[in-house]
Parts: sequence; C-alpha cells; structure tokens
Amino acid sequence: MPSTKLLAGLTSLALTAGVTVIVAVPAPHAQAATQKRVLFDNTKAETAGNADWIISTSQPDPLQQNANPTSETSWTGAISAWGVALQKTGNYALNTLPSSGRITYGDASNAQDLSKYDEFVLPEPNIAFTATEKTAIMTFVKNGGGLFMVSDHDQSDRNNDGIDSVGVLNDLMTNNSVDSTNPFGFSIDVLNISNENPNVIGAKAAGDPIIAGPFGAVKSTIIRNGTTATLSPSSNAAVRGELFRAGYSASGTTGAAFVTSTFGSGRVAFWGDSSPIDDGTGQSGNTLYDGWNDPAGTDAALALNATDWLAGTGSTSTSTSSSSSTSSSSSAPSGAERIVNGSFENNASYWSLGSGAAISTTHASAGTKSLTLGGTVSTTQSATQQVTIPAGVTSAPLTFKTYVTSNASTTTVYDRLNVQVNGTTLTSLSNTSPRGAFFSTTVDLSAYAGQTVTLKFQGVNDASNPTQFWVDEVSLKA
Repeated sequence: MPSTKLLAGLTSLALTAGVTVIVAVPAPHAQAATQKRVLFDNTKAETAGNADWIISTSQPDPLQQNANPTSETSWTGAISAWGVALQKTGNYALNTLPSSGRITYGDASNAQDLSKYDEFVLPEPNIAFTATEKTAIMTFVKNGGGLFMVSDHDQSDRNNDGIDSVGVLNDLMTNNSVDSTNPFGFSIDVLNISNENPNVIGAKAAGDPIIAGPFGAVKSTIIRNGTTATLSPSSNAAVRGELFRAGYSASGTTGAAFVTSTFGSGRVAFWGDSSPIDDGTGQSGNTLYDGWNDPAGTDAALALNATDWLAGTGSTSTSTSSSSSTSSSSSAPSGAERIVNGSFENNASYWSLGSGAAISTTHASAGTKSLTLGGTVSTTQSATQQVTIPAGVTSAPLTFKTYVTSNASTTTVYDRLNVQVNGTTLTSLSNTSPRGAFFSTTVDLSAYAGQTVTLKFQGVNDASNPTQFWVDEVSLKA
C-alpha cells in the first residue's frame, strides 16, 4: 500500500517573512537536529500465533532490510507501516529489541539498554516481565523515558503460557519494585469488546498533542476484539482518557480506549487493542487485518502523534546517523520544565481540579486562559499536579502569576491562596495581595530534590466578602 495514504494528513511549517504558515504536503517532515530514539520490543512473543508486531524482520536495525523505505512493504512486519512512517520523517532512529535481547536500564554492556532510547514500545507483550525487567522499565519511565503499551482483549494468550497482554501489563503496573501503587493512574479492563469504533474525544482535548498532533487530527479509533482502561485520577492526577467508547463520558473514568499519563519525568500511553496498529502486511503464514487504514478510525495519526509525544521527554543527546545510539542517559535535562500545561491553554489537562475550581477566560497573563479559585463564600477549592524534581538540583524555582479580586479588607487577611507541596503550605497569598493586575511569585522547591511531589494551589474563602484568585504561567525549572 502506498505510504502517501498513511501520510496524507501530515503538515509542515514554512516560514515566510517571519510568519508561520501551515502548508499541507504529502512529503515527510524536515529532519530534526536531534533524532528521537525509539525501541520496539520483540522479546515477549510479539509474533506468536497470528501476531506479527514487528517493524522489520531485520533486527535490531530495520535499515539493514531497506535503508530508504518508501512504503510499508519496504520492511516486513505487520507494524511496518508504523515504522516506515516514522523513518520517512527523518526525525527518528528506530531499533527492535530482538527475541534474544535483554530489557535492562543502566547496563552499559547491553547495546539496546533502555538508557540509550527515548521511547520503548510494547506491542502486545505475551510473556510476563521478570522482576528485573519491570524495575528497568519503570525506572526508564521515571527518569524521563516514554512508554507505549498496546494490549489486546481478555484471553488473548497467543503463546499459551497462561498469561495474555492484559495480565502482563497490569502486572507491570501493580507488581514492581519502583512504584506499585497504581503509578500511571489506570488499570486495564479484563474485557473482550468485539467490534466498536470509540469516537468520544476526551474532554480536555484542546491543544492536545495526541488528538491534534503533527501527524494529523484524531477523530476516532477502532476496537476489533480489544479492551479499555479504567482511570484513577486520585492515584495520578496526570492520567487522561484520549478516546472513549461511544456512549461513555468524555470526562469520565471508564471506557477509555486510549489513555495517556505521566510518571516521574516520563510519559506513558496505552492502547486497548492491537488491531489499530496492524497494517495487514507481514510475514507469510499470519492472518492479518489492516486496522492502520480502517476508515472507521484515524489510527495512523493516533499512533504517530502518540509516538512523537512519548519521545519528547527523552534525552538531549546529539543526533545519530543510523538507527543505533550510544547515549547513556534518557533523563530530562537539568533546568527542564517540570510543569505540564502551566498556562492552562489546554484547559485542565494534567491538572486535577477539585470541586468549584475552573479554567477561566476572564483574566489571563499569557494566552487566553487561567486557573480560577474562589469567588464564593465558605469554600475550599484546589488544583493539583504531580511533579518530579530531579535528584541533586540546588535550585528549583516554582514561579506563577496571580490576579486577585475581592470585596474583603485590603489590610486584614480573611481569604487565602495557599501553595502546597505534599500538603505543606509553602507560601500564601490573600485578599490583602495586590489587586487588579497580575503579579509574580517565586517559591524554591529544591528541598524536594529527588522526589515526585504533589503541587497544590488551594483557594480558601471564609463566610463573607469572597476573594477570587486567578493563577497563570505556572513554571518549575529544575
């Protein structure tokens, strides 16, 4: 199948007289100065039964099969369309961890050690990870890597070893030495959904790089015997459903067909069915299905946008000239931005809002939106986000801007805006703060170096003359 069919939704940026112009083109993106390094797993029976979830039979380096692929058949594998689409942009260096490979993190003797990559893709793993492998994967994500997990339906044990991809991935999240307390904020449902086309886009989709990313707009996906996930924002405030089953709430916690989250400095994506990544071509003897181009879903754009987003938190190593890499670190750089959506332009994405808290267009320091707390009497409202502060940093300035309106006294404190970390108030603004214009506040969080903490903005009003606080441009560089 011609690759132009896959890449028809691509756009490129052209600069003319200082103005950014969006031009629709079928050609790949211009090559990035730093390639994003993506490793596809093939150690967990990803080709068992009718599965053929590899980008190429040439492993670890698909370029050895064809250094200049033009279509999905240039490489052999049922997810070759995925790999070829990435390769043609020039922005990615792709490898496969072969069946004889080892999943490690920080092992310099392993040529495919996870520390040498920005993203690790698990396309329907059918063998349980060992304790050591789970530690490696979770540490990789915590230190800044991107993890793309694809499962299949309940009882899809392709190699008949007693566990399927649902069990393998749930075990990874709930039984590891790094964090087993629902670290990503979701669990995979034990379901077999036969044939649906989830098209309910998550409520926080404005500006979302998964739904409206560089590879095109996402409107739906497919399920052809697959499952979903159940979200738990109380476990991880960053979790969000990108696409839900028809009839399910866009802001709900059930029926999520595609999920994203963060953990530590890294990012996570989950897809509940392997049919969407199947391009219908692969090794002989397999019964395959072209879900990549199924007209009921925009699966190619979804897979590629998510891949790009996941790789974005990787290392800052220099560009490689081939699909292998020798960088020894995938952690985000010191001084990197640790707050996601601190301008609230993506609405409440990556924030967990308590009752009464809202995103407002009434006042904004930058852009068009801000967080608003208060405005009514006898209320406590909050917004939280989990943030990781790297070990060893000596400076971790949290900065934000605030706009205050109030009917209360300008000299006596009645209402407060508390800034808390793990429940401890570090600073407070109040009804006595400057009014009618945004002002900046800075709080040093370096005391929390090496920790993942819960940052909270909490508005507390007493029983009369309410104060309203608008918060914008939240930033933490560490």
